[in-house]
Amino acid sequence: MSVAFRRESDDEHMEPKFELPIPPGPNWVTARGLRLTREKVAALEAVDAAAMDEESAKKHKRVLRYWRTRLATAELRPVADGEAVGFGARVTYRLNRQEKTVAIVGDDEANPHEGRISFSSPLARAMMDAEVGETVDFAGKAEAIEIVAIAVVGDD
Repeated sequence: MSVAFRRESDDEHMEPKFELPIPPGPNWVTARGLRLTREKVAALEAVDAAAMDEESAKKHKRVLRYWRTRLATAELRPVADGEAVGFGARVTYRLNRQEKTVAIVGDDEANPHEGRISFSSPLARAMMDAEVGETVDFAGKAEAIEIVAIAVVGDD
């Protein structure tokens, strides 16, 4: 029978539901990141999924599985000592004559709008192990970033 005369069900047009993607590599977290992950899991576990409609319950369970996996694989890392850029450092740098400050944190804790970037981001990788006054290459440009200050990230 021709496809033109076949009745298509609504199910054929639904997008498949996949697990939430887990970032590749280690799941490094700061003390703050570990606390936030635990709080997220606790908040999701407190929700009564039985009171939800089927689609919402499936979505909730998928999100809960993601956060449980992230909690189970979390590796609490010591923060940088402040001498060189590293995990858990707050770095002030100059790029294109503009000074900016970012904290280098874990993937799930990262939020560029709050000035928190993942340790696996290109910017963080470019600055790793640099010290105050050093310049590093970034985005294909030699000595594009100058490290202005380094501090240890607190539990804020």
